[in-house]
Amino acid sequence: MRLSSSARLILGAAALMGAMAQAPAIAQSVAVTSIVEHPALDAVKDGVRQALTDAGYTDAKGLKWQFQTAQGNTAIAAQIARKYVGDNPDVIVAIATPSAQAVVAATKTIPVVYSAVTDPIAAQLVSTMDATGTNVTGVSDALVLEKQIELIKKVVPEAKRVGMVYNPGEANSVVVVKRLRELLPQAGMTLVEATAARTVDVGAAARSLVGKVDVIYTNTDNNVVSAYEALVKVGNDTKLPLIASDTDSVKRGAIAALGVNYRDLGVQTGKMVVRILKDEKPGDIPSETSSKLELYVNPAAAKAQGVTLTESFIKSATEVVQ
Repeated sequence: MRLSSSARLILGAAALMGAMAQAPAIAQSVAVTSIVEHPALDAVKDGVRQALTDAGYTDAKGLKWQFQTAQGNTAIAAQIARKYVGDNPDVIVAIATPSAQAVVAATKTIPVVYSAVTDPIAAQLVSTMDATGTNVTGVSDALVLEKQIELIKKVVPEAKRVGMVYNPGEANSVVVVKRLRELLPQAGMTLVEATAARTVDVGAAARSLVGKVDVIYTNTDNNVVSAYEALVKVGNDTKLPLIASDTDSVKRGAIAALGVNYRDLGVQTGKMVVRILKDEKPGDIPSETSSKLELYVNPAAAKAQGVTLTESFIKSATEVVQ
């Protein structure tokens, strides 16, 4: 049956309206910032972008996306936060504790979604992991430290002294250090600390632990992860085993890590952003964590650092880095 021109116009208009109803609203803006660029935080950023794309929020459909890194400098993080507040985007995504603290301090009205923050309560981003009624929600990368201690024992069974290099100015690291001081003695071990307030201090801090510890454990401290090669050099040169909580660090020379997949964490964060773009209030969305952990193992690093791994341990890995 041949339709009249008026009927075709009506059907065409109906189809257009249907398409518009299914498509996300255009001209929405997401501003993303991270304290520094390193593989884990870059993966979070990419995961956020993937989640937005999967939900139909793209440049072609009017999404305004911007990203800035603070290059490890908290003063720059505060400048970026102020700039973003002036831009007044629909959502600000703040990756890692220092950037999240800067953004949350800068606005009480613009929706903020944090990501890759170990302890958002201790960092004073939220008062509870439940819905807060504020403009802030997000995704934590907190790890169960008892499982990290189990990993240390599997890799270095005779270890008694655990060294840790960390930035004392980074809230997420301070929380981990405090908790390890409590937990390690219960496992027959002690914690030996070495501070690195800047990325350039990481190598010297690691060297200060040589002869004092049996193994070095690193959390997701951004200074340490940014300069992980300096830590690896010390480990390889002195046969001092390195165990991480950031799986990307295994590819860079740690023996093993039990941690979250940061790309997946970014996707999880991005889905939260999408909910806000669709008019949910951040204060109505509880903070989340990732329960999915992955074990990465690097046998070559183990050999370089004087450790022999069991075949069963290697086979239990999510990924064996060659």
